[in-house]
Amino acid sequence: MTEWRARTATRGKQAPTDLLGVLDDLGFAWRDVAQMLGVSVPAVQKWRRGEKLTGENRRNLAGLVAACDQVADDYLVSEAASWFEMPLVDGAPVTPAVLYAEQQVDLVFDYASGHADPESILTEFQPDWRDNYRSRFESFVAADGNRSLRVKGD
Repeated sequence: MTEWRARTATRGKQAPTDLLGVLDDLGFAWRDVAQMLGVSVPAVQKWRRGEKLTGENRRNLAGLVAACDQVADDYLVSEAASWFEMPLVDGAPVTPAVLYAEQQVDLVFDYASGHADPESILTEFQPDWRDNYRSRFESFVAADGNRSLRVKGD
């Protein structure tokens, strides 16, 4: 976290349009940037046109770019944009982008570094995730030999 804060301070010296250019080059969709920063897509579009943003939003934008730098440089994540959209485990829609949007940057770095397994990270983020994302359905081979779905217990 200390390194990320230092990187954020350094990135914060850059123009917001340059920071947005970095995110664009990394392949982020503007809706994802807006979600991760907790702002609207029109706000991001205004920043792209050079309109002013608050100091807090500038820091948050610099922090996102710094987080991308850190996962690429320290944890060897290539294609940060798609990595941020990758679910931590099958069957649960929690991604590094969701963790980041919920200001759980430490969990993003724990996941990227491999210092904690994805299920532990999910449990720390959302203790009841297994119950929340448990499917009511199961797959089975039907009488006709094709795979089908049914409600569990039927």
